[in-house]
Amino acid sequence: MDMNRIFPELPRANQAETGVDPDYLEFIQGIKKSTGIDLAQYKEAQMKRRLTTLRNKNGYTKFTDFYTAMMGNKSLFYEFLDKMTINVSEFWRNPNRWEVLRDEALPELSAGRPKLRVWSAACSTGEEPYTLSMILADSGLLGGTYLLATDIDEGALAKAQEGLYLERSLKDVPKEVAERYFTAEGQMFRFDAKLKKAVTFKKQNLLLDTFEEGFDLIVCRNVMIYFTEEAKQVLYHKFAGALRPGGILFVGSTEQIFSPSQYGLEPAETFFYRKKA
Repeated sequence: MDMNRIFPELPRANQAETGVDPDYLEFIQGIKKSTGIDLAQYKEAQMKRRLTTLRNKNGYTKFTDFYTAMMGNKSLFYEFLDKMTINVSEFWRNPNRWEVLRDEALPELSAGRPKLRVWSAACSTGEEPYTLSMILADSGLLGGTYLLATDIDEGALAKAQEGLYLERSLKDVPKEVAERYFTAEGQMFRFDAKLKKAVTFKKQNLLLDTFEEGFDLIVCRNVMIYFTEEAKQVLYHKFAGALRPGGILFVGSTEQIFSPSQYGLEPAETFFYRKKA
């Protein structure tokens, strides 16, 4: 990676702008210009607190100095991405919601359809799309499914493609499912190679990039809570546009969509929203 290309000269913030820390403002302007990641679309208090911790840990007192350091330090840049994207995930997180997907949503979505298009958006280190692959496999649907998984963090995607996890990530996986699809390797557990190959991983910026379309199911859980209300509205419109009529958006347990009709969606089950036909 050419860090000089990724991090051009840092743009100067408007020092007269009130209510904004000019040091942090310059930092987010530089990140947007150099990477396309718009930190202004994330809740400022949460994001700034998280990045201040990272900055201080690496021995910098100013965001502008931290930015300059990232220009020539690829590992520091990847550490920034990892901190920014909160790569904390587990298999079968909130198990009862996955059971609803398996027992109610998937039978409805697959009825009369020879193939499914499924997308795990902001997939982090792979636990979510691999949970989908296990459920689809046990439902006899994986062979005819296009299963896409995307994330902005290349480091997280690399970990996902490696498919090696700590035991704590498997704590909610039903025992018989874990025995079928995981193999112990020392203190780690390796995910089934055949199911891993069924997932197509791609790098993607949700706020910036164009989405593929015609999905039967989009899963985006425990990510929207970090975005501003304006960014959420943009994303819900984009997700709705990426679903086929009757397709379902599955969100996290803290991400209930208020007034889903403004996005052309309607409630299906709790945290499941169907695109209107």
